[in-house]
Amino acid sequence: MKILSVASEVFPLVKTGGLADVVGALPPALAVHGVHATTFVPGYPGLAAQLKKRKEVHAYPDLFGARASILHGEAAGLELLVLNAPKLFDRKGGPYGDPAGADYADNWRRFAAFSRAAADIAGGALKGYAPDIVHAHDWQAAMTLAYLRYDGAAIPSVMTVHNLAFQGQFPVSIFPQLGLPASALALDGVEYYGGVGYLKAGLQAASVITTVSPTYAQEIRTPEFGMGLDGMMNARAGDLQGIVNGIDTDIWNPETDPHLARKYSARSLKARRANKAALEERFGLDRGEGPLFCVISRLTWQKGMDILVDTVDGLVAAGGRLAVLGSGDAALEGALLAAASRHRGRVGFVVGYNEPLSHLLQGGADAILIPSRFEPCGLTQLYGLRYGCVPVVARTGGLADTVIDANEAALSAGVATGFQYQPAAPDGLYHAVTRAIVVHARPDAWSAMQRQGMKSDVSWTKSAARYVDLYRSLLAKKVVTA
Repeated sequence: MKILSVASEVFPLVKTGGLADVVGALPPALAVHGVHATTFVPGYPGLAAQLKKRKEVHAYPDLFGARASILHGEAAGLELLVLNAPKLFDRKGGPYGDPAGADYADNWRRFAAFSRAAADIAGGALKGYAPDIVHAHDWQAAMTLAYLRYDGAAIPSVMTVHNLAFQGQFPVSIFPQLGLPASALALDGVEYYGGVGYLKAGLQAASVITTVSPTYAQEIRTPEFGMGLDGMMNARAGDLQGIVNGIDTDIWNPETDPHLARKYSARSLKARRANKAALEERFGLDRGEGPLFCVISRLTWQKGMDILVDTVDGLVAAGGRLAVLGSGDAALEGALLAAASRHRGRVGFVVGYNEPLSHLLQGGADAILIPSRFEPCGLTQLYGLRYGCVPVVARTGGLADTVIDANEAALSAGVATGFQYQPAAPDGLYHAVTRAIVVHARPDAWSAMQRQGMKSDVSWTKSAARYVDLYRSLLAKKVVTA
């Protein structure tokens, strides 16, 4: 079985968030089941140069106003197809915005071109390659399925929503330039609230829709979490399912992680102390008996970072310490810098994102705080479980699905792996933090919870098997309907 995976990011080649981790980790997990995935990504700066055995397999004299070609090769253990279109993707900023953080004005064109090329690949444009299924990820790849639909292609498709908040909405004035028939500008096509909706178009055209956790699949059917698409999600409820993400347990492995001051396992948790000491030095924190909490996050409203800001003083007063790694909203960055200044030696803040430091935080902090208002799946809590960094999470989306709350019954039964709380507000987070501080003062209970979390299967094993079952069911339907 051959899968064409279409995505705007893939770890370790280009990453802004968890999407890249999923897209990079899923192909090797599928390969265990005899499923071969080829990943199609845009040709961002330097990406094509990383391809081994690079070969041009298709050319476009004019793709949405740009000369372009499709390159085939291998990188980071993945088979890749790359859209080499310098005019569209070879830019100094990030994948979606300029160095100042503003979205590129022509993102509609960039990802329409990318999706058009993906649909061409799926339709047989590459000699000797014919995928059985197209799997598109998020709005940047969603128009692939719309193009296939209006091309009349019969290939089955999967649309995975990693975060419904990002939808790719553009003014209706772009429609004449998309190369779609006039009939596509309709309620059951690409039209969305008077404009053009890329994600909406992909959801409408997909054979099946998946989200990255079962709870999030239910949440997006409600007005609170549906982001204006809850009506569609309910209409397509029979084609919607949630499959929780896994992580790459080779990259995220405390027994082999080169980014740790000292490696360890569930049998040698005391070795984590060396990592905590390294964190204390890196973040300018005083040593102490209370738990060291960490945060590794984009600093946004969705991630509940304003809730964190409002809880910092209480966390410190209760005996906790805090190390934050992240960047984002300027006001939130300023508030966290002020908190670090106000609580010198108790709160440390490193602005930006640093992959090695994120590993050290998981390997040295006692607990990780994830106060998201909504979280489709979340990966940092899975890393936390893997590393014995106890997750403290809001009860939403994938956080609710992957962390077992440390209530007294769960603690007594030895099954607790973290702390959940509601509502997503400062009082809720503060209550969870104080619960964690109380349990941390019981070393045997805390280490038992760490070991239980480290026993959790956070790999892709089960999730990849579910995707394989989904793919097979689509092919079976195709055979029946044919």
